Order: sequence, then C-alpha cells, then structure tokens
Amino acid sequence: MSDISGDVHRETQLEDGSGGPRKGRGPMLRWFTVLLLILAVLAIYILALRRTEHQVLAEQTEKMAVPFVSVIHATPITDASEMVLPGSIKAYVESPIYARTNGYLKIWNKDIGSRVNKGDLLAEIDTPEIDQELVQARADLNTAQANLNLSSITATRYQDLLKTDSVSKQEVDNANGDHSAKVAMVQSAEANVRRLEELESFKRVYAPFSGVITQRNVDTGTLINAGNGGSATKEMFDLAQIDPLRVFVSVPQSYSPSMHTGLKACIELAEFPDRRFCGQVARTANSIDPGTRTLLTEVDVPNPSGTLLPGSYAQVHFDAKLSGQRFSLPINALLFRPEGTIAAVVNSSGHLDMKKIGIGRDLGATVEVLQGIDPADNIVVNPPDSLEQGEEVHISSPNAGAAPNTH
Repeated sequence: MSDISGDVHRETQLEDGSGGPRKGRGPMLRWFTVLLLILAVLAIYILALRRTEHQVLAEQTEKMAVPFVSVIHATPITDASEMVLPGSIKAYVESPIYARTNGYLKIWNKDIGSRVNKGDLLAEIDTPEIDQELVQARADLNTAQANLNLSSITATRYQDLLKTDSVSKQEVDNANGDHSAKVAMVQSAEANVRRLEELESFKRVYAPFSGVITQRNVDTGTLINAGNGGSATKEMFDLAQIDPLRVFVSVPQSYSPSMHTGLKACIELAEFPDRRFCGQVARTANSIDPGTRTLLTEVDVPNPSGTLLPGSYAQVHFDAKLSGQRFSLPINALLFRPEGTIAAVVNSSGHLDMKKIGIGRDLGATVEVLQGIDPADNIVVNPPDSLEQGEEVHISSPNAGAAPNTH
C-alpha cells in the first residue's frame, strides 16, 4: 500500500512540473538559442564582409582599367614667319639608256661621274649576227636588182615585138606584170637593208643630251639585249642633267594660294649650313592631291658648279610670309587615322575628345597646326592607338606619374 502511494506521488510531481528533470531543460534551451543567434550574426557579418570585399575589388579593377595619360599644351606661333617646307632635289632631265641592238659590249668610254656632251660616244657593241644579216640583205638586194634589170629588158623587147605582132598582147602584159613585181621586190630588199643599217648603227651608243653619268651597269664582254625587257634587261647607263635642278615640294592646301610661277625660293642643305641656293617656282600641279591634301610645286634652281646633287633633301624657303593663329605640336602627340590627323584632347569631365586637326609645315620634331585645337586643350602625348572618342582617362600628375589629377 505504501508503494502504490509513492508511485502516485511521483507521477503527481511529474505532471505539475515541479520535479528535477523538468527544471534542467529550460536553461539548456536558452543557451542553445543564444548560440544559434551568435552563429547567425557571425554568418551575416561574414557574408556582408565578403560582399564588401567583392565590391571594393570591382571598384579597384574598374578604376585600374581607366588609363593614365600625360598631357601637354600646344605652343602658339604668334609671329609672322617665313614659309619653310621640305623638298626633294631631282635632276632636270634623267634618262636610262638602253641598247637598241643585241650583241656583246665591245668597249665603254664613260664611267660614273663623267660629264658628257650631247653626241659623245658612250660605248660600242659587237654585233656579229646583225653584221651577217646586213651582208645577206645586201646580197638579196643585188639579186633583186639583177632580176629587175632582166625583167625591164624583157618587158621592153616585148613592147617592140608587139608592134610587129610577133607576140601576143597577153605575153606583153605578163612581161609588164613581172617587171612591176621585180620593182616591188627591189624596194622591199632596199627597205630591209636600210632597217639593218639602222640597227647596226645602234652598235654605237651616244649621249642623247649633255649631263653626268650617274650609273653604269655593263662591262666589257657583257651580253647586251635590245630594249627594256623588264628585270632581265638592265639599262646600260643612267644619264642626268644636273644644271638646272628641279626641287619638288608638297605645299599644304592652306598655303597653296601663295604659290605662283615666278615666286622666289631658296634652298638650304644641312651639309652647307651657311649657303643658300636660290631659284624660283617654275610650275605647280594646279591640283590638290586628295591623299595628302598638298599641292605639288616645282622650283628650278641653277647648279652651274654641280654643288647640288640629285636625290638630296633640302629645306625650301619661299618668299612668302605666314600669319594668323598657328600652333606647334610634337609629332608624338598625333594620331593618324583613316579620317585624318587626330589630336586626343582630355575635356573637363575626364573624357577624350578626338579632334581632327589641320597640319601645316613639317618642322622636324614638331608640326605646325593650323586648325582644330585651342591653347588651353589638354592634349595627350604618346597616345595609344586604342584610344577612342568619349573614353574616360586619368591625367598623370607631373610629380607622381601614376597618380591622377583631381578635376
């Protein structure tokens, strides 16, 4: 009876929650909940930290993708200056001299640098084949003349015999026809002889004009082929007339109105720093080259002493003054695109404006700019070819090459 009472008492304690085991589960549950909250907070913090790191990395990558550029300003040219343009000196007359007959070079009389007059003998060619053909042609001519003589006598006799009716009219006509054919054969043989005589006369090569031998491509015994047969046939000599000389200048379109026949022009060469050789404009092309937008101009310069050499580079000073707003810009600040010459300008927002500019004179390390830019423009120096219109860039600091300027 007492055991039953004890069991009932224990069950009563379990039901009303006042027993020991019920009291121990509450704190444990609370600690477990706190731990879960801590883990959740920690996970959220880690995710937020990683997201921030990714965002910072993306911003840094995007920032590093923006190129840094160095800029300069164009230098104004305010004073009225002399028009100076580069020119190329060429011979007044220059001609390659080819052989007109086949054979072997027998002798040459003039070498490079030799001054020759018109009609001087330059070389002789041995032409055995032509000589033999000429001998044969003359023999054929003699045969044709003999046949013609016989035919002429026969035709005359037939004419006399016809008067006495000793021959028929048909025989007389045959004799006259044979005579006419023999006359034509003689004329053909004479033409062939004249052709071979002319061809044989080409065995002697003469200077077609007075000048200087600038090249000799043959030597004694060289096989000579007639004419200009391409790469396999070289000219025997190159002959140039060097007094006067032609100086060709490509004048920019903007300066073309100043060019006219008779305009005084003097040339300077680096090898003669204290001398000027003066001439005048002889002619212009009267047409602007669409590829270069320049006017081809020829200046004729006397060269009696032969001081100036064809093929030289010269600076041509024209007797014309330049005025107006012009700028000087280094060559390494230019971009050459299909649409023309471009200057990459950084605007106030840090983006590129690709400005097309007009080029004037070539001043060596710099060029003269006639239009397209302003003195305050930030012009990119050494611009990469990959730069495009509207692209964002950073201007390199003068003191720290990689640090951008603040706009």
